[in-house]
Amino acid sequence: MRTGSEPATARSALRARFWLSLWGLVWAVFGTAVFALTGRLGWALACGVLWLVATVDMTVILRHIRQGPHYQPGPDVPPYRPPAVPPDRSRGAPPHRPPDIPSGRPPDRPPGGDRDRRG
Repeated sequence: MRTGSEPATARSALRARFWLSLWGLVWAVFGTAVFALTGRLGWALACGVLWLVATVDMTVILRHIRQGPHYQPGPDVPPYRPPAVPPDRSRGAPPHRPPDIPSGRPPDRPPGGDRDRRG
């Protein structure tokens, strides 16, 4: 949900993610091959799983790059209003306190309240 405090020029670093994913993919393929050739099948399996994860990540990144930029509301668009219906309290959510009630702080005293009694 949009709150209105987002940066106006926020962008995902998809190109950086792409190159980091490619770097991880190369090392995962290399590790899988080397560990399989040296007979360390556990490490080869771990690198193979990492290879699969890097491939899926690369696929998602390339899909997002091909989709291009999406519409983002500008600073002239106000943030969403909160829902008019109060949230459901049956799930144990704490009750809402109005912001003008201080919680956990002693009440404010008038200036000089303790000095008048010492006298």
